[in-house]
Amino acid sequence: MSRARRPSRRGRASLLLAAVLPALAGAPPALAETGHRIHDVQGAGHRSPLAGARVAGVPGVVTAVTGNGFWMQDPRPDRHVATSEGVFVFTRTRPAVAVADSVRVDGRVGEFRAAGAGSADLGRTEIDATATRVLAHGAPLPAPIVLGPGGRRPPDRVIDGGSGSRDMEASGRFDPAGEGADFYESLEGMLLALDDAVAVGPRSQYGEVPVVPAAGAGVRTRRGGIAQRTADPNPERVILAGALAGIPPMNVGDRLAGRTGGVLDYGRGEFRLLPTASPRVLPGGLRPEHTREPRPDELAVATVNLQDLDPDDPPWRFASLARGIAGALRSPDLICVQEVQDNSGPHDDGTVADDQTVSELIAAISAAGGPAYEWRSIDPRDGADGGESGGNARVGFLFRTDRGLAFTDRPDPAAGPSGGGVAAVVRAGGKARLRVSPGMIGRNDPVWAGTRKPLAGEFTWRGRPLIAVANHWSTASGDDPLYGRYQPPRRFAEFRRERQAQAVARFVRSVRTAEPGALVVVAGDLNSTEDSPPLRALTGGTGLVNPLTRLPLADRYTHLADGNSRALDHVLLSPALAGLPHEVDAVHMNAEFAAQSTDHDPVVVRIRLD
Repeated sequence: MSRARRPSRRGRASLLLAAVLPALAGAPPALAETGHRIHDVQGAGHRSPLAGARVAGVPGVVTAVTGNGFWMQDPRPDRHVATSEGVFVFTRTRPAVAVADSVRVDGRVGEFRAAGAGSADLGRTEIDATATRVLAHGAPLPAPIVLGPGGRRPPDRVIDGGSGSRDMEASGRFDPAGEGADFYESLEGMLLALDDAVAVGPRSQYGEVPVVPAAGAGVRTRRGGIAQRTADPNPERVILAGALAGIPPMNVGDRLAGRTGGVLDYGRGEFRLLPTASPRVLPGGLRPEHTREPRPDELAVATVNLQDLDPDDPPWRFASLARGIAGALRSPDLICVQEVQDNSGPHDDGTVADDQTVSELIAAISAAGGPAYEWRSIDPRDGADGGESGGNARVGFLFRTDRGLAFTDRPDPAAGPSGGGVAAVVRAGGKARLRVSPGMIGRNDPVWAGTRKPLAGEFTWRGRPLIAVANHWSTASGDDPLYGRYQPPRRFAEFRRERQAQAVARFVRSVRTAEPGALVVVAGDLNSTEDSPPLRALTGGTGLVNPLTRLPLADRYTHLADGNSRALDHVLLSPALAGLPHEVDAVHMNAEFAAQSTDHDPVVVRIRLD
C-alpha cells in the first residue's frame, strides 16, 4: 500500500512562493499546464505545429520588453538546433514584466504577419498571451548565440535551396544548415550576438543597418560592402533594427565595437536583430568618390537619379545634388535624369509642369561651379506615370552646349498642350532621324501604364547625330521579399520590366534598321541588374553593349538594398559607339552613406568621338 508523501519544508515554501508571486503580480490563477516548452511552440519549420492551439504554463526567462509584449527564452533548451528556444509573447499593452524575470505564459499560439494575413511575408511565431505569471526576478539570461566566426555560421549563398516554386510554410522541407531562411527561423526570438560587425549598407530611414560579421562574408566590394550576385542573395547579412535601442547613423565600412547583442525578430520581409543596447560605432572613414574630367575629344554621358526632387525640398538637397553633378561627376555633357517631380511635388493638385524644379536645379549647378545646363523633357499626364503620388515624376535630359553638344528640337504640331508626341524613327539622307524630338517611346503602350515613359531625343556632337533614350523602368514594388514565404521570390515587376525592355529594344532596332551605324545611347535607372532577364531582353538583337559589365564585381554597383550592392543604373551603347575607345565609371558618392541626397550612384561613360 502506497502512502502520499508530505512535502518537505523547502517544498512547502516553493509551493507558497508559486501561489503568492502571481497574486503579487496581478496575474490570474494558473490554468492546468499543457507541458509545452518554447521549442514545442516553435517547431522545426516556418509555421508552428501548435498554431491556433492554446498552451498554458510555457516557461521562459524574459530577454527583452517592448510596448506590446516581450521576448522570452527557455533556460533549459533541447539539443535540436532546428527548433528555436525563443518566442515573442504578445500582450497588447505594456507588459508587467522585466528583463530577467522567470515567467510562465498562457495563451494561444499564432503566426503574425505585419503586412496582413494574405501577404507574402513569413509569419512570426508568437503566443497571444491570456496570462503571464512571474515566478522570480533576476534569473540568469541565456548566453547569446554568436553568429559568424567562433559561433554559428549562416549559409553564405542560399536563402532557399529547394527546386521549383514552393510555400516554405507548407512544404515540409527545413534545412537550417544549408538554407538561410531556415537558419534564421531556427533562431527566431532568441538572443544572438555579433562580434566586431561591419556595416554593408547605410542606416535607412527606418533606423535599420545591414551588417556582416567581421570575417566570413561573401564577395565584398572594394569599399566594404557586399556584392549581390544572381545566385547569391547574401544570407550572411544581418539587419540591425532600432526597435529596442537606438542605432547611430552608419555608413558602409563603419564598425560596431565589440559585441552587439539582441533578439532576433522578423518583420518587413526580413529577419532583424534588435539590439538591446545602442552599439558604439567606429567610423570606417569612407569618402564619396569623384570621376575624372572628360578630355576635349570625349563625350561624357551619365545617368543620375534625383529621387523625387521638387521645389519644396530643402536648399541643402539642391546644393548637394548640384555639387555631385558639377564636382564629383565633372559636369557631363549629357545626363539622362530620373525622378524630377512637378512644381508642386507630392501635392496632388493637377500640376504637371516642372520648370520651377528644373530652374532651381540648374541654378544650383551653376552656383556649384558647373556650366549652364539646358533641359528637355515632356510633361506626363497627371497621375499617369507612377512614382510618389501627386509628384508626376518624369525622365529628361540635362545637357551642356559649351563643348559641342546640341539638341535637335523637332516639335510635334499635333501633340497638343502636353508639348510632346510619340517617338518614331524616319530615314533621311541615309541617316536615322526622330520624327519628333523629344518624343516618348510607347506613350500609349499599356506596358508603360503607371510608369515613367522613356524619352528619346536627337542630339548632335560636333555635327555628328546622336540619339539618346532616357529611362526609368518599373520598380520592384509588389515583388515577394527575399525572406518571404514563397521561394524563389515571385518577381511580378521583373516580368513587366522585361516587356518594357522589349519595347525599348524595338525602338533601338528601328533606329539601326534605318541606319546600322547610328550612334545610340540608352541610359537610366532600369531597376534591373546587368545579368537579369530585362537587360538580356534589351541587349538581345539590338547590339547594345553595357560597359558596366566590364567593371570588376567589387566595383559594379549603383544601389544598396538591405546591404546588397547591385547595379540598377546603366549606360548602354550601340555598336558604333561601343567600337570607339570608351571607359565607364560607377561613381560611388551617394548610396553608401546615411546622409545622402539620393539613394543611387551615377554611372558615367566617356566616349572618344573625335
